[in-house]
This record gives sequence, C-alpha cells and structure tokens, in this order.
Amino acid sequence: MSDAPVLLVTGGSRGIGAAVCRLAASQGWRVAVNYAANAAAAESVVSEIKSKGGDAIAIQGDVGNAADIAAMFQAVDRHFGRLDGMVNNAGIVDQPQRVDEMSVERIERMMRINITGSILCAAEAVRRMSTRHGGKGGAIVNISSMAVIIGSPSQYVDYAASKAAIDTFTIGLAREVATEGVRVNAIRPGIIDTDIHASGGLPDRARDMASSIPMQRPGTAAEVADAVLYLLSSNSSYVTGAIMNVSGGR
Repeated sequence: MSDAPVLLVTGGSRGIGAAVCRLAASQGWRVAVNYAANAAAAESVVSEIKSKGGDAIAIQGDVGNAADIAAMFQAVDRHFGRLDGMVNNAGIVDQPQRVDEMSVERIERMMRINITGSILCAAEAVRRMSTRHGGKGGAIVNISSMAVIIGSPSQYVDYAASKAAIDTFTIGLAREVATEGVRVNAIRPGIIDTDIHASGGLPDRARDMASSIPMQRPGTAAEVADAVLYLLSSNSSYVTGAIMNVSGGR
C-alpha cells in the first residue's frame, strides 16, 4: 500500500474543490473527490488525475445528511486505509433575497449544509487524524468567505452568517486539537470566477463585480487552491487557527 498522504475534499467535483483535488494530486496526495449529485463531474476530475499518474476516487455523499457523511469517511477508510487531510469545501448559496423575504426552509437548508455538515465532517476527520484517537496527525482546511466581512446585504446574508460560523468554528477547533497533531485553518475566498454564482442566480456576478475589487478582477479557483495546499502542507507547520483572505484586496 502506498505511503502517500490521503486528502478528502468535500464538493470536489467542481470549482474550488476540483482545483484543490487537481493541485493536491500533482503534489503527491491521493485524493477522495466527494460530490453530492453530479457523478460525471466527479469522475471527470478522477480521470484527469489518473491520466497524470495520480490516485483518486469519487465518493457520493450529501454533506447535509449525517448518514452520508459517515458513509463518505467509511469509503475513504476502505479504499485508502488512512486520512491525512480534509478540505471542508462543499457549500451552497441561494437566490438573492432580503432577510425579511427568506423562508424558514431556505435558512435551515443553508445552515444544515454550510455549518452542520462542515462540523460533522471535521469531527470525522479528527477521529481519524488526532493522536488522541490513535492517528498520526493531519490538517483540516475550511472554506469560508469574504462575505463574513461584507455581510452580503440584499443578497446572501444567511450565507454570510453561515460562513461567519465557520470562522469561529475554525478558531475553536484549532485550539481544541492543537496538541493532538491536527492543524485547522480557513480560507476566505473573495469573488472567484466559478459556477457557484450561477447556482445563486447571478451567473455574471464575478465579471460584474470586478470593478469593486482592488485588483480589478475576480480570482480563479486555482489561486484559492494554491492557498489551500499551503495550509495542508508541512510548509505551514506552525500555522493553526488562521483565516487567510484570498480576495484580491477586497
């Protein structure tokens, strides 16, 4: 069995998640590509990694479902027999709305996927990586958002609030497992040119907001992936509880 480290990326079939999977594989990680529904997209990422000599598998699982999360990590156990890193990337936005227009169902779904799912995934990762549980250590990177700072008024205040919870969770968990060989950090992407904007009903949002960004352009998924891989690597061995903005100065 290979001694190469193993990384699980939730929402790894597209956008930032897919960029993280590709870059991690190029740096020697074996990769578990999680997806919720689009099996073809996940298999495309896996095929690309394998075509370049890497090792990857696709694992279906909805992070809004606790049973799916447990099954996802069990699949990693069966296939790789270890876990060294985990990226909490899966998340959702919704159609632009004011808070006083939002339904209970929308808010509950947002929090279940973006907060509860991320916490449950991190817990599973800690059970496998923490020295307290017999693990050999590892790293968790949570994907937050610059929406935490801006608040996303009249668009996604619920999304911004969910990501603010991720920031606080990152700091708390980092301190909780700091002596157990597990580092926990977060990335706050700014306006990144991915299809998440289309899923929120604003397919041209990245282009349209370029003028509001100090660098006058949206970022790319690859630029976020570079930061994620730094936080997963031994180059950041003394970094935990940190939240890094990747936002073009926004």
